[in-house]
Amino acid sequence: MKSLRDLLSFIAGMPKLAVGAVLVFVFLGVFAPWLTPHDPNAQNLLAVNQGPALAHWLGTDHLGRDTLSRIIAAARTSVVGMSLVLILALSVGVTIGTIAGYRRGWVEEGLMRIVDVGLAMPSLIVALAVIGIFGTGYWNMILALALAWWPGSARISRAVAVNVMNRPHIESLKVLGASPWRIYFRHLLPATLGAVLVYATADAGAVALAIATLSFLGLGIQPPTPEWGQMLVDALPYLESSPRQVILPGLALTGVVIGFNLLGEAVALNRVPTPLPAKILRLRQATAALWAKEAA
Repeated sequence: MKSLRDLLSFIAGMPKLAVGAVLVFVFLGVFAPWLTPHDPNAQNLLAVNQGPALAHWLGTDHLGRDTLSRIIAAARTSVVGMSLVLILALSVGVTIGTIAGYRRGWVEEGLMRIVDVGLAMPSLIVALAVIGIFGTGYWNMILALALAWWPGSARISRAVAVNVMNRPHIESLKVLGASPWRIYFRHLLPATLGAVLVYATADAGAVALAIATLSFLGLGIQPPTPEWGQMLVDALPYLESSPRQVILPGLALTGVVIGFNLLGEAVALNRVPTPLPAKILRLRQATAALWAKEAA
């Protein structure tokens, strides 16, 4: 109960708009099959490019498919893709970062130089290179983005792991004869993973944008699977006659990216220690002066 209360109070301190946008995005992604009013891939050539109506709240696209259903289904596509990319990237990055922070020495130097090479190359360029080698497709896109995103989590994991290994209780465990496996899996890995997951919230928006970018370029999710970037490129020929088809998926993608960025920034700032209030600081100074006077 206490942990739930702490979680609710933590969420209450976050920006309301960002939390709302992220929750709506996740809700649509999880329950999309039950929320779509129509089959997102069902075509009706007798109802192409129709405006909002009672039967189709957001109108239809150039093939007569319901726009609202496709936007909701695209949220599910982005949620699944984003989750898979972050899981793979964090798995590789946290493993390499914690091993480097635990072993130190030449092992750390070698692993961190590999990470530096990965960080030196733009993530989108890495993704495009991987897709160029293995070809287009959903799973190739997931692999490409995971390979582009793991160096960042490895760098953060290594910094957190070094900090954890220098804590007194780790030194005590070593003195007491705790095995390296126990120290790594029971103490180092959980502490590192918790800190990295906090910063992963900021990466979620960038991953969603990268998925849409690759799909827009025709290198990611392929038709007829609903995806916001794919919807944008399909609607470009109808930008003048039916701008709604471009604006709606664009707004959905923009809202999700901004929401995750604001949430990630708020979470990161929430972990920064805040200065003590002046009243408490003066009280502590007075107490320290009193102890010093008594000791004298």
